[in-house]
Amino acid sequence: MPAPKDAPHTPPRPAKQGWTHTLARGVVALASLAVAGVATLLLLVGLALAVAFPNLPDVTDLADYRPKLPLRVFTADGVLMGEFGEERRNLLPIAQIPPVMTNAVLAIEDARFFEHNGVDYIGMVRAALANLGQAKSQGASTITMQVARNVYLSAEKSYMRKIYEVLLTFKLEHMFTKEQILEIYMNQIFLGQRAYGFAAASQVYFGKPLKDVSVAEAAMLAGLPKAPSAYNPISNPRRARSRQLHIIDRMVENGFITEAQAEAARREPLRVRPPSSSERLHAEYVAEMVRQSIFSQYGDETYTRGLNVYTTLDSKAQQVAHQSVRRGVLDFERRQFYRGPERFVDLPTDPKALDAAIDDVLADHPDNGELLTAVVLEASPRKVVVARDSGEPIEITGEGLKPVQSGLADKAPPKLKIRRGAVVRIVQTPRKTWDLSQLPEVESAFVAMDPRNGAIKALVGGFDFQKNKFNHVTQAQRQPGSSFKPFIYSAALEKGLTPSTVVEDAPLFFSAAATGGKPWEPKNYDGQFDGPMSVRTALARSKNMVSIRVLQMVGTQSAQEWVTRFGFEADKHPAYLTMALGAGTVTPMQMAAGYAVFANGGYRIDPYLITHVTDDKGRTLLEVPAPELTEDVRAISPRNAFVMGSLLQEITRSGTAARAQATLKRPDLYGKTGTTNDAVDAWFVGYQPTLVAATWVGYDTPRNLGSRETGGGLSLPIWISFMSEALRGVPVELPSPPEGVVSMGGDWYFQEYTPGHSVAKLGAAEGMVGDLPATAPAIESQEKRSILDLFRN
Repeated sequence: MPAPKDAPHTPPRPAKQGWTHTLARGVVALASLAVAGVATLLLLVGLALAVAFPNLPDVTDLADYRPKLPLRVFTADGVLMGEFGEERRNLLPIAQIPPVMTNAVLAIEDARFFEHNGVDYIGMVRAALANLGQAKSQGASTITMQVARNVYLSAEKSYMRKIYEVLLTFKLEHMFTKEQILEIYMNQIFLGQRAYGFAAASQVYFGKPLKDVSVAEAAMLAGLPKAPSAYNPISNPRRARSRQLHIIDRMVENGFITEAQAEAARREPLRVRPPSSSERLHAEYVAEMVRQSIFSQYGDETYTRGLNVYTTLDSKAQQVAHQSVRRGVLDFERRQFYRGPERFVDLPTDPKALDAAIDDVLADHPDNGELLTAVVLEASPRKVVVARDSGEPIEITGEGLKPVQSGLADKAPPKLKIRRGAVVRIVQTPRKTWDLSQLPEVESAFVAMDPRNGAIKALVGGFDFQKNKFNHVTQAQRQPGSSFKPFIYSAALEKGLTPSTVVEDAPLFFSAAATGGKPWEPKNYDGQFDGPMSVRTALARSKNMVSIRVLQMVGTQSAQEWVTRFGFEADKHPAYLTMALGAGTVTPMQMAAGYAVFANGGYRIDPYLITHVTDDKGRTLLEVPAPELTEDVRAISPRNAFVMGSLLQEITRSGTAARAQATLKRPDLYGKTGTTNDAVDAWFVGYQPTLVAATWVGYDTPRNLGSRETGGGLSLPIWISFMSEALRGVPVELPSPPEGVVSMGGDWYFQEYTPGHSVAKLGAAEGMVGDLPATAPAIESQEKRSILDLFRN
């Protein structure tokens, strides 16, 4: 049909000509964009080089690569308990590393290592495609990039750090051969269990030199660099096995081994070496104390000179102390309200995906000693089923559910409710059954030393060093409660007090006018007042009213001065009557050293830890002689120490710590419990003549431990557990009476203070009060200030 007249006439264009013209214009546009993009990229690269290249570290020292020898800390019996340093390895030349080991590493870490120039662009594309396809995750970091990152750069994740990494990679590739770079990598990479480098790892995991590893063993070791904890064949065998099989497949794909060799490797049973006693020894707090001490003397050389430090610690005693503290804290934790699961995860129904999800949880929440991580598969008030990396479900019923009962209740709040996907902790019982538990919030401290020379035999600064590195033995200033009373009674012995002196256990009241602050009406722990009783009975039963009256007799200023003889700081123990109830502050180490004065016959001896230091050739650099008990360090008289020992022995026989002698079946035990006001701190400090130990339990942020929690119920069991092993085979040792004491009527007296020489008769000469009154006198003028919080046993 013809076109209308008024229609515009447009001559038709050939179709081919229009298409080529558009294409040409597109090509020109794309080329322009490409040129502009390249120019921009070159500009950015130039700017990065200008900014970053001058700041790159000097790598010339790698040409003469030698390991920096670490600081090693040993117990007195030669067990390695700590290692500190940048590198912990012996250099193994690349020629001595077997091909099977390098091939296994190259297969999984950088198969094109000998083909690229440090950055593997083909590998980066392949990794991206694999990851997008949800195949096994593949990384894009080459071995050279890992050397650059691990040797010279921090773990910070930023674009600038990545630029530095790439530039440093090019610099390394330019200055060193591929063999040199591979040698550095094979010797410096961290592989878990304190092992750096594959030579060390072969010894740690398989107990054999690297030259003897099989294909299967090499594949297992090659899986460690990615995540030494997650793929550790000792602690996570199933996950390590999965990665080993993947690496064997990669070795076949890259032509490093045949399919027949691969099949043999898959079938080969691996005999993984269990951790040695040194690896099992938990002495992290002690090792850190040594590190700080050595660093203050040697500076940065501490970590490079190969120093060996030997200590007074006994490995068996340390192991028992660690176990006793852990057991005591976990027993306490069973009595606490359940705080809920650590996390909730969505669990898939597909078995393979479920295993992978559980593996991820276990990697993010590692086991804490005997507190093992588990994931709940199903839960009801009567049964909980959990899974770990073993693949076998664990069923928990009955008594094992009691610690978390509140989390199984139908009306439990969502954050507390134990349900499928909950991440929980389980503990195996001595009966080989399982209990549900939780990570403790409470802390504890324990220290044991030889009172004859001050040598520290065991020290546990907290429940878990990885969780809390604060050393409660040396750093925690806590109120000692009634465990401080013996030092007040020691002062009173010098004023004429005797074990048989009768003192009134009756109410005391101090008005606001008398105190200069708030009224004060102290109480006994049990709330009872039992009238007149002997000092021996009063201390054994930890009667607060009697202790206050004894301090009144001594005088607060006099008592404050007296306690400094035991190593306590006067300003930490204000001269108020509350000092009788332990209202000052002390550390567990100070308490152990203070009780050592009673144990060793009256000498104040400073605790010591380091005996000698040697270099990497075994040459002695420093030797620390053991302190000696001489009259220069005498703190109290032998007779004072002897009579106080008699009183402390009564406490472990019939008093608040009677469980000690009843359990350990030996009379040569002495000590005192202590529980502060509102049950904030729980103590037991005690000794046998060859060993003194202090135990403390409490929260870092002080709060109530529980209305029924006491030093006798919390700390004493830890002390007994330790002593039951530490004193095994040690003969009973009872001290002989020193000069100046006499025995009358079954009790001990200073010679000049025998019955008939009463305190009242001595009072005028000594500036003391007379017979202790049943009602409270006015507080001395220096005490007319606010009274500190009360403390009870």
